[in-house]
Amino acid sequence: MAFLQSLTPFIEVMIIAIILNYLLSFFWNTKSMDLVWGVFAFLLIFAASTWLRLPVLHKIMVLLGNVAVIGLLIIFQPELRVALAKLSLKGRRYKEITEFDKFLDQLANSTYRLAEKRIGALIAIENEDNLDEYAQKAVLLNADFSSELLESVFATTTPLHDGAVIVRDRTMLAAAVILPLAEDTSQLAKSMGTRHRAGLGLSHLTDSLVIVISEETGKVSIAREGIMTRGVKIDRFKGIVRSIFNPPSRMKLQPKFNFREWLKQ
Repeated sequence: MAFLQSLTPFIEVMIIAIILNYLLSFFWNTKSMDLVWGVFAFLLIFAASTWLRLPVLHKIMVLLGNVAVIGLLIIFQPELRVALAKLSLKGRRYKEITEFDKFLDQLANSTYRLAEKRIGALIAIENEDNLDEYAQKAVLLNADFSSELLESVFATTTPLHDGAVIVRDRTMLAAAVILPLAEDTSQLAKSMGTRHRAGLGLSHLTDSLVIVISEETGKVSIAREGIMTRGVKIDRFKGIVRSIFNPPSRMKLQPKFNFREWLKQ
């Protein structure tokens, strides 16, 4: 028992050191770092007033300290919220699902902005079947997905707008991709051209989800497993994408323990 009590100061010092290291690494190289140095300066003056027995200065520092605590909570509110979010007990699964929702919102908003402007586009989202054979013959991007990048690629003034974009796990893999054309075009309307035929063709050969934006009508179509669904609205669009690329299954998260399955082994 005495041995454990002798270790108490060292344990406290380690815990305090870890907390300070976390706080300093979080605020370092940010605008809030100036306020952190101000807090250290305040504490130094407060300690000096105590050690040197300066009663008036000490009283002023105590009064300022009471007000400063509330002020710091207000000033550091955004940073504290982010710091506490990193310590959240919801864990990695919640973070990944949130990232998927962000990706889905960006994808949907970009798709329907392009449709509203009647800018033709072809977006292939890779599922289980690998699309490298098509990507290697195109312009490789390997860039994080963003609305701005996607809309820039399909702008008619850029050399990459003619062709498809391949998206793999929230990454824009390649642009200006040439996709195989569907031989059976019976389900395509006369107003649908090569872009729809290419989207349908890839959906025949792979399990990818292909988004087609019509330049003539401004409508959004989705090709999946050889079936072309036309005139998809944004809410249904999100539902279809979410049902195919469900975050818990796509992210390969740890499954829950099943006692019955364990007994069968």
